[in-house]
Amino acid sequence: MSENEDWLAKAGAQTRLCHSGYDPDSFHGFVNPPIVRASTVLFPNARSMEAPTQKYTYGTRGTPTTNALCAAIDDFEGSAGTILLPSGLAAVTVALLAYVSPGDHVLMVDSVYEPTRHFCNTMLKRMKVEVEYFDPAMGEAVESLFRPNTRLVHLEAPGSNTFEMVDVPLVAEIAHRHGAMVTMDNTWATALYFKALDFGVDVSIHAVTKYPSGHADVLMGTVSANAAHWRQLKEANGALGLCGSPEDSYMILRGLRSMGVRMAHHDRSARAVAAWLETRPDAARVLHPALESFPGHAIWKRDFKGAGGLFSFVLKGGEPDADKALGSAFVDALRLFGLGWSWGGYESLAVLVNTQDRTVCQAPGGGPVIRLQIGLEDVEDIIADLERGFAAVKALRG
Repeated sequence: MSENEDWLAKAGAQTRLCHSGYDPDSFHGFVNPPIVRASTVLFPNARSMEAPTQKYTYGTRGTPTTNALCAAIDDFEGSAGTILLPSGLAAVTVALLAYVSPGDHVLMVDSVYEPTRHFCNTMLKRMKVEVEYFDPAMGEAVESLFRPNTRLVHLEAPGSNTFEMVDVPLVAEIAHRHGAMVTMDNTWATALYFKALDFGVDVSIHAVTKYPSGHADVLMGTVSANAAHWRQLKEANGALGLCGSPEDSYMILRGLRSMGVRMAHHDRSARAVAAWLETRPDAARVLHPALESFPGHAIWKRDFKGAGGLFSFVLKGGEPDADKALGSAFVDALRLFGLGWSWGGYESLAVLVNTQDRTVCQAPGGGPVIRLQIGLEDVEDIIADLERGFAAVKALRG
C-alpha cells in the first residue's frame, strides 16, 4: 500500500468519497480522469494477443474511466471487485445469474423491489430455479425455510416502497451456516450509511442511478463482491458481455464527490417531513425506519448510520373503492413534487405504491400508500406542497 493509499484508508467517509478513484499523477495532473471511449485496444505483437499481459484488452473489459469508478466503489464498499451494469435492475439480475443454477432454491425477502420479483417469477422460474419469499420480520424463524439446495438469500433493508427492515447480520449468519450466500440490494442507504459486506453480506448491489448520480440523468448499476465470490461474479459478467459506459462512469464518479453532503441533506429533510406527517390526522401511518414509531426502528438504529430521503406514508382511507381516487387526488394536486419513477436525484418525487405484489407478508392497510422522495428543496416548500395534496383530499371527501 502506498503512502497516499494508507492515508486515504484512514480518512473519513466524505474524504474518501472525494478522493477514491482519484489519481491525477496518471492523467498529467488533471483532477478528474478523462473519458476514454474504447472498443478496440491494440497489442504490440501476435504473441501478446495469445496471452495478454497488458492492463486493457477490449472496451467491455474496462477502460481507465470505468476502472477509476470501480476502484472508488471498491473503496466505498470494502469489496474485492466491482462490475458496472447499464441499470440497477441489470445489477440485480446479473448478480443472481452469476450464482444460481437449475435446481437451486433461493430465499427472497418479500418486500423486494417489484422488477426483481418479476425477474424471479419469470426468468428464474424458466431456468428451473425455485424462489421462495419470506417475511422480512420473521427473524430466526427464517432458518426453517432452508433446504439442502438453498443456494442464495437475497435481501433489501429497508424494503422497497413500504420499508420493512430485516435483520441482515442474523439472516447472513444463518445463511452461511447452511452453506448459502447472501446478496443485498443496498440502494436506499448506500455503503455510506450501511456497509453491507461488514454485516455478513457477500455481494452488495446498488442502483447508482440514485444517490451516487444524484441528478436524475444517468442509468447505472454496480455489483461488488467479497473475495470469496468475486471471481465467479467477474467471469459471469464477462460471459454476459455487459458493461457500463465510460461517459456514465465519469458522471457517477462526479456524483460520488458530493454524495455525502447531498445524502445528509436528504436525510435531514426527509426526517423533518416524516415527523410533520406523523402530526397529521389525515396520515394514518408514516413508514420511515428512522422514526421510533416504525416497527423496524430498533434494527435500523443498531446497524445504520443514517437514512435516505425515500419513505412512504399511508393516507387515511380504508375503503378500497375510494382509496385510489383519494391517492390520485393527493398526488395530482402536488406542484413541487414531480410524478415519476426512480429517486435519489435533487428533485422531490411522489408515486402511488402498488401494495398487491406481496406473497407472504401483508402490506400496510388503512388507505392508499404514497411514496415520497424528498429532494434538496427547502423543507418549508416541500411541506407547503404536501398541504396542497391534503387539501385536495379534503375537498374530494366533501
